[in-house]
Amino acid sequence: MEPLTEQQIRASFVNCTKGEAARLRLPLDFAETPWQDLDFLGWVDPGAPLRAHVVVPGEDGRPLGVTLRVPATRRTSAVRSSACQVCLTGHAASGVTLLAAPLAGTKGREGNTVGIYLCADLACSLYVRGKRQPRLRAGRQEETLSVDEKVARAMGNLHAFLAKVTA
Repeated sequence: MEPLTEQQIRASFVNCTKGEAARLRLPLDFAETPWQDLDFLGWVDPGAPLRAHVVVPGEDGRPLGVTLRVPATRRTSAVRSSACQVCLTGHAASGVTLLAAPLAGTKGREGNTVGIYLCADLACSLYVRGKRQPRLRAGRQEETLSVDEKVARAMGNLHAFLAKVTA
């Protein structure tokens, strides 16, 4: 991913107001962002821990950002493991969370949302590249796909979700 400025990130959001985008807090380590290892920038807002944000390179060359709601409580079901719907990394149940994105435009202002199960730390790019390992190691599926193929699959999954948000 090409490095983005704070201004580019704030201007990229499609499902929140300009005021909300201006008030969101960037990651605490934003200056040290490993852009070369990222396919998208994702973080939980340090000033509002029930908000997360994802910014992807847009198909038109401009970044596309969405804001997401983080659940107030973690699920406590008997599920022992889950997989991220973007990168397909298997995690202990607490490593994947359901995030809800308000739809862009009028539908979003009416309260309509779409959800996706994502890595709780939003580090899908690092998992795909093997630069971060999930806590859950037992039962992990080995794949024969190359890193480039895994990246393409993950970004296809993420773009399909973003298409639902912006439709």
